[in-house]
Amino acid sequence: MKIGILTVSDKGARGEREDRSGPAIREMIEAAGGEVVRTKIVADEREQIRSVLVEWSGEGLDLVLTTGGTGFSPRDWTPEATKSVIEREAPGLPEAMRRAGAEKTPTAMLSRAVAGIRGSTLIVNLPGSEKAVRESLAVLLPVLPHAVDVLRGTASECAGRRHD
Repeated sequence: MKIGILTVSDKGARGEREDRSGPAIREMIEAAGGEVVRTKIVADEREQIRSVLVEWSGEGLDLVLTTGGTGFSPRDWTPEATKSVIEREAPGLPEAMRRAGAEKTPTAMLSRAVAGIRGSTLIVNLPGSEKAVRESLAVLLPVLPHAVDVLRGTASECAGRRHD
């Protein structure tokens, strides 16, 4: 899998805060055998987020993982930017993250994260904190390779798996 990691953070984009969630994603993805080919930090600006998502999906990345900008803050625009570029939603992924997260931290249900497909690229919004990123990505890692295989048209055996 060719993967891009987009960190959405005003302070991170200005160099005022170290990005810990992006490197945590990279660590987990590479440990699972994925290849991180793009990383970037942008401010919480809808058009900046949207532009990167369009560019990276146009480059044929299999998966784009965003981190940050999914909460209730007035500056959190990642879900709206994502919705503006995806062609089909994949609601089960953020639902699973929220469900698993809420078992540990009730505020996880406040996440507005979305996931969807643009062309043959799966885009998933992850939370902004390192801890929440690790917990959320752990929920998704078992299904992401299969999701990407289905998008590519290379899934060899789907019997017994539900894809409604």
